[in-house]
Amino acid sequence: MCTTPANAAARPDALAALNSLAWIEAPVPGTVAQALATTGKFDPLKTVPLAHRDYWYRLRLRGTGRRLIRLHGLATIAEVWFDGALLLRSTSMFVTHDAAVELGPNADELYVCFRSLDQHLSACAPVKRARWRTRLVDVPSLRQVRTTLLGHMPGWFPSIDPIGPWRAIEIVDPEGPPVLWRRSLCSSLRGRDGLLEVEIALAQPVKSARAARLTCGEQETPLTQIGPCTFRARLEVPEARLWWPHTHGEPALYDVAVHIDGATLSLGQTGFRTVTVDRGSDGHGFALSVNGTPVFARGACWSSAAPLSLHADAATYLNYLGLAKTAGFNMIRVGGTMTYEADEFHTLCDRLGLLVWQDFMFANFDYPSLDEGFVALVELEAAQFLTRHAGSPSLAVLCGGSEIAQQAAMLGLSPDQRHVELTAATLANAVAKHRPDAIYIGDSPHGNVLPFSPREGVSHYYGVGAYLRPLDDARRADVRFASECLAFANVPCEATLETIGSPAPHEPNWKSAVPRDPGASWDFDDVRDHYLQELYGVDPARLRGREYERYLELSRAVVADVVSETFSEWRRVGSRCSGALVWQFQDVVPGTGWGIVDACLRPKSSWYAMKHTLQPQQILLTNEGLNGLDVHVLNDSPHALDARVELVALRDGSTPLLRADHYVLLDAHSAVVLNSADLLGRFFDFTYAYRFGPPEHDTVVASLYTADGTLLSETFYFPERTGPSVFERRDIGLAAHAEYRDGQCFVDIQTRSLARYVQISAPGMRPEDNWFHLAPGGTAQVRLVSEATSTANTFAPPGSDPAQANAGVPLIEVRALNSSKTVRVRTRA
Repeated sequence: MCTTPANAAARPDALAALNSLAWIEAPVPGTVAQALATTGKFDPLKTVPLAHRDYWYRLRLRGTGRRLIRLHGLATIAEVWFDGALLLRSTSMFVTHDAAVELGPNADELYVCFRSLDQHLSACAPVKRARWRTRLVDVPSLRQVRTTLLGHMPGWFPSIDPIGPWRAIEIVDPEGPPVLWRRSLCSSLRGRDGLLEVEIALAQPVKSARAARLTCGEQETPLTQIGPCTFRARLEVPEARLWWPHTHGEPALYDVAVHIDGATLSLGQTGFRTVTVDRGSDGHGFALSVNGTPVFARGACWSSAAPLSLHADAATYLNYLGLAKTAGFNMIRVGGTMTYEADEFHTLCDRLGLLVWQDFMFANFDYPSLDEGFVALVELEAAQFLTRHAGSPSLAVLCGGSEIAQQAAMLGLSPDQRHVELTAATLANAVAKHRPDAIYIGDSPHGNVLPFSPREGVSHYYGVGAYLRPLDDARRADVRFASECLAFANVPCEATLETIGSPAPHEPNWKSAVPRDPGASWDFDDVRDHYLQELYGVDPARLRGREYERYLELSRAVVADVVSETFSEWRRVGSRCSGALVWQFQDVVPGTGWGIVDACLRPKSSWYAMKHTLQPQQILLTNEGLNGLDVHVLNDSPHALDARVELVALRDGSTPLLRADHYVLLDAHSAVVLNSADLLGRFFDFTYAYRFGPPEHDTVVASLYTADGTLLSETFYFPERTGPSVFERRDIGLAAHAEYRDGQCFVDIQTRSLARYVQISAPGMRPEDNWFHLAPGGTAQVRLVSEATSTANTFAPPGSDPAQANAGVPLIEVRALNSSKTVRVRTRA
C-alpha cells in the first residue's frame, strides 16, 4: 500500500511519476489505519485525519488463464484496476463486486485505489435538502454515501477513518475441481418437517453433473441443473430437530453440502425454527416467540470487535460471543451505526444459540430515499446480505436502522413529515423477498406518534441511566421492549486501567474513553456519579479526591446494583417487558466506556451483574413495598424444574432471624411468583416499608436448590443498601485459598458475615465469577481461566501466555465491598 495526495494519480501508471512513494505491506482484509499502525505511522489512540488522501493497494498475480475476482467490501470510494485497465468503481463499502480477468505469461498487477472521501463529498452533486439534521455525525453529507458511521461519531468512537479493503478479496482459479461461487439457502418449517431450498452457482461448468446431489444431515436429494453452472434442489427433513436460543433449548443445526463431479462442497450449517411477534392485547407490545414459545430477549448491542481493522478473526468472535452466552444472553443487536459483521459472527451465533437483531446500516439521517442511484445501491446491499445469511437460524429481527424516526420526532416533526421510504418500503420489501421468516421493523426505536415511548413497541430506554430517573422508573415507564438501555461509563478493572496509565477520572487519558453525546453538557461518568450519590449517599467528587480506590470500587458496585435490579424488574412474573439489550457489549478503546466487556476482553462488574440475573433457571427478588418481597422463580429451560426455594433474613449480616422453605415444580418454559408473607406464613417487614422502629434485619437471601441440594441460583436484597453491616468496611471474616486441581486453578472463598460484592484479582487470569455476594457460612469456589487475547483489536495489550498462566498464578487478591481487609493468597500445586 502507498499513500498519495488526493487525485495525484488518475491511473496506476501515473504512480511512477510521483516522488517519494513509500510502499508498505498491508493486510487484506484490513484498513489503511491498520496498515499504517503496523508500521508505526498511525496511533489509534491519537488519531489524525486520513480521508483527505488517496491510498493505493497493489498485488502481483502470477500464472496464466482465467481468474475470478470477488471483492467483498471496499471502504468506500474505490477503483479496481487490472493490467492498466479500469475493472470497476465502487461507492458503497457494503456491497460485493465480481470481476473476471485473463492472466498472461508475464506477471500482472491488480490495483485497488481508495479515493479521498473528503474530495468525493466536496465534489458530489447535492441531493434534496435533508428534512432534519443530526449532531451525532461530524460530516452531514455522509448521508449520501454508503459507508459506516464508525469513525465519524465524536464522543462515541475513535476518529479513525474507515478506509481500505475491510473485507476479503478472493482470487479464484476456476480450473480443476468444482469451485463454489455463489450459494443461497432458505430453511423453513412445514408442520414438524424442515424444508430446505438451495441454489448454487459454480465457478465454471463441471464435466459430469449426473450424480449431483444435496445433503442435509442424513437426508439427500438430487440437484437439478438449471443453467451451465447453476443448480437447484428442494429437500425435506422429516421430524426436524428445532433450533432454539440456548436459554430455551438446543440450537440444533444440520450440515449442508453438495456432492458434484466427485467433489464435496460444504454449504455450512442451517437450522429450522419459527419466529413470531406478539403485539399484546393492546396492540402496542413487541414480544418474540421462538417455535411458539415466548422468549424474554436479553443481551447487549454490539459495537465492534475490531475497531481498527473492522474485520475480526474467528477466535475474537468466539471470545466475545462465548462471554455473551455465559452471561445468559440470548440476543445480540448489531446497530445501524456500526458495520455488518463477518460470516463467522453469524456462524457462531447459530452454533451458540444467540438470536441476532440486525439493523441495516442506517442511523439518524434523513437519507435520500428518492435518489434512484442511491436506492439501487441499497437494494443490492440488502439483497446480498440477506442472501448470504438466508440459512442462518439465529437471524431473527431485521430493522431498517437506528434512531431515524426518533431524531426527526425529537425535532418536532409529525409521523407524515418523518416518513422514510427507504426503511418503510425498500428494505421491508427486500426482507419479505429474501428472509420472510424473520421479523422486520422499520426503525429502532419504533412506535406510534412518539417512536421512543417506552410503553409502545420498541424503545431506547434511558430513563434509568442518561435521564437520571429513579430505579422504580423501570416499572413506571412500562417498558415493552428496550432495544437499547442502561448505558453507563463502566469502570474496568485495575489491570485495564493500567494500560492507559491508571489516570485519575479528571485526566485526559481517562476522559478520552468516556462516551458523551455530541453537544451535551454532561458525559456518562456524570450519569454513573449521579446514581453513586443517589443510591449510596456519597459525594462522588469528594470521595474520588480523598479515597480514590473506594471511589472506583463503589462506581463499579453501583452500576452492578442498577443493572441487576432493573433486569430483575423486567424479568419478574407479571412484567409486560419482553426484552432488553444493554448499550453496549464491548469497549473499543481501553478505559471507562459503555462496554460491559472492556477492550482487553475483560468483563466488567456490569457483565457479572447480568450473569447473576439472566440465567435460564433463576431466582429473583423484587421490592413490592407494603406487599413485602416477591420471589420469582424462572425456568426458561426445556426441562421441568423440581426445586426448593429458601428465604432467609439476616441481622448484622450473619445471624439468621427467620427462614422459610417452599418446594416448586415448574414445567419447561414457565415461571412462578411467591410472596414472602405467604412463604413465611406471618408478618415480617422484609422490605422495611412499615418502619416500626429500627429495621430488624439488613439482608434477605433467596436461594434456589435442586432436589439433590445443588445451589442453582441465589439473589440478595438489602432493605437499606448503605446499612453499616452491608456497606461499611469491617472484619467480616473473609478468607480464601487457591490451588490447582486437575490442571485448573480454583479459588475457594469463605466468610463469617455477609460479603457484599466479592472481587477477585489474578494477574493473567479471568475469574469465571466475580462481583457476587456471599452469604455467611457459605463457600464460593471460583475457577480462574487464562485471559483471552485478540489479534483484531490493537488497542488491547498482549494477553498472558497460557502456558505461564497454567504454571501457577503468583498472587491472587480477594476483597469485598464491606471487608476491611484484602486477602492475598498464592496458589498451591
